[in-house]
Amino acid sequence: MSERQELPNEQEDRLYPARPILAVSTAVFRDGRALIARRAQAPWRGAFSLPGGAVEVGETLEQAAARELAEEVGVEADFVGFVRHVEPIQREGERVRTHYLIVVLAARWRRGEPWLSAEVDEIAWVDPYDLGGRPTTPELPEIVARAAAIVAR
Repeated sequence: MSERQELPNEQEDRLYPARPILAVSTAVFRDGRALIARRAQAPWRGAFSLPGGAVEVGETLEQAAARELAEEVGVEADFVGFVRHVEPIQREGERVRTHYLIVVLAARWRRGEPWLSAEVDEIAWVDPYDLGGRPTTPELPEIVARAAAIVAR
């Protein structure tokens, strides 16, 4: 069976897209610490990242971020501002296998204790300037540090 056939339908639908897929992730802070989550599914299975996912038609970025926080880790947050964007592109020869445009937001924790889900198999509240040597998605340490500066304003 090929890798494409083994992927869940939602992920399979995101392979070889006709255009970039808009997604959002959120750096949530509580008592000076950042919430990171280890990915339980491809892509980047086993790497720590920020909770997030694809924006659905009709959602604002903040609505999508709030929904993803609730679905993935069960927390609510107050959004503070834009951190930056990340644009991962994976190619297979001449074809684009995946292409996301991920908008990263910074937020302050409001309520809810993080839980594990089908998408997240470990959660940590970390020092935003030292992620403890955990494996991460590309650029995560810089993104979390930048988000911490925004939240501290």
